Amino acid sequence: MKAMILAAGLGTRLRPLTDHKPKALVEINGISLLEILIRRLKQNGIREIIINTHHFADQIITFVEQKNRFDIRIEISKEEELLDTGGGLKKAAWFFDDNQPFLLHNADVLTNLNYAAMLKAHQQKSALATLAVRSRKTSRYFLFDQNRRLCGWESLKDNQKKITVANEPLKRYSFMGIHIISPEIFNHLSKDGPFSIVQAYLNLSAEGQHIYGFPSDAYKWIDAGRKEHLLQAADEFKDFF
Repeated sequence: MKAMILAAGLGTRLRPLTDHKPKALVEINGISLLEILIRRLKQNGIREIIINTHHFADQIITFVEQKNRFDIRIEISKEEELLDTGGGLKKAAWFFDDNQPFLLHNADVLTNLNYAAMLKAHQQKSALATLAVRSRKTSRYFLFDQNRRLCGWESLKDNQKKITVANEPLKRYSFMGIHIISPEIFNHLSKDGPFSIVQAYLNLSAEGQHIYGFPSDAYKWIDAGRKEHLLQAADEFKDFF
């Protein structure tokens, strides 16, 4: 399985740490988030990775080269403008040329998620996309039916709800920033420039495409893209360093 690491963001939640470096190079216990994730992907048998970049992109390129590309194939997708997750993924479509499902992973997410189990679930359901989710209090949720098929999205902060498939009852799950996607999705991404992958998923769900959730409460997970989570991550993920 190939992978894409999302590392183009401005890292505003980590300021001032990201005033002079990309968030992917912010360190925990002396090791950058990017290196932690690459090591983790390698441990799980992934040997081909593409990284999208924008904010201090040259620092990431230099870092990867200094590490001898971690002795695997690592490509860079440099975005002159921020393309959001959907646009960034579409720009990197050329990399996924083996007709196999691939992993899409936020650079600032730490987890011991079983990627192989998630891939198996994705394949068993013949899904277009499978989203790692968990039961966690947050302000935004994906909504799934009893078969864990994506049916909508809800923002408690803005009091908005979008229902794409009228299957009741629906259950809220928070998104973990990890996807497994079948390359067929590129046949359905007609929009160019920056666009949200969340909105793309909702549109595809409304069209009848199968997008599923993979409940992952049994695994550790933390969003290290927040300053207040860095110390917690250093404690909870000691075995990652």
